[in-house]
Amino acid sequence: MSDSPARHLALQGASNFRDLGGYPTADGRTTRWRHIFRSNHLGQLTADDVKIVHALGVRSAFDFRGVEERAGGLCVVDDITVHSLPIEPTVVAALRAELVAGNLTAPVALEIMRESYRNYVRYNTHSFRMLFGHLLEDPAPLVIHCTAGKDRTGFASALILHALGVAEEVIAEDYLLTNQFYRRDATAAIDLPDDVRNAIGSVEASYLAAAFEAVGREYGDLETYLRDGLKLGASERTALKERYLQA
Repeated sequence: MSDSPARHLALQGASNFRDLGGYPTADGRTTRWRHIFRSNHLGQLTADDVKIVHALGVRSAFDFRGVEERAGGLCVVDDITVHSLPIEPTVVAALRAELVAGNLTAPVALEIMRESYRNYVRYNTHSFRMLFGHLLEDPAPLVIHCTAGKDRTGFASALILHALGVAEEVIAEDYLLTNQFYRRDATAAIDLPDDVRNAIGSVEASYLAAAFEAVGREYGDLETYLRDGLKLGASERTALKERYLQA
């Protein structure tokens, strides 16, 4: 039996609320439990959910949703400070354009998803850089989220775990946990075919791989991206590890 806290907290209004703690790192430490959470948005939490979030001590939320997404589901936990790090959604609009053109298939949808991940690196690195600035300054516990907590949040979580020294295969496992826990909104994008909705309502290893391919193309390698793209020099990396790792 494990003495570790639960990784997944089954909130009624946020099915994908998870802890990034307990992962081993290359230097023999582990990520701290109950410091960094990742989630889908916090606009539909129930009263019981809010009690759980309060009990966790969460003080800050870092929200990657775009302007309209955010307006449609404001955080319902009054004493959480919400920081907006907007990355506007592009996938559904691209899918609908292909639908109108008569070109929409599941493989096309998968490639649109991969391209959206590449664009996180090409066009939205500043939002991830701002996140790391907050991680170095703001008090934990904190939560990172977008709408579903799977794509923008998934890439952000992967970057955090990489920066802390977690192995690539462990990062991939954490990323794919979304497929186990996330409950999709049955009313979303109902104009799209079911196989396409399945493609955008889940995660695939190839999505995250596409982001890291873009890192290699744009920056040469991940270490250079962490240093030059996200402004994590040696001192920042050390500070991040002191905050979020334990022996």
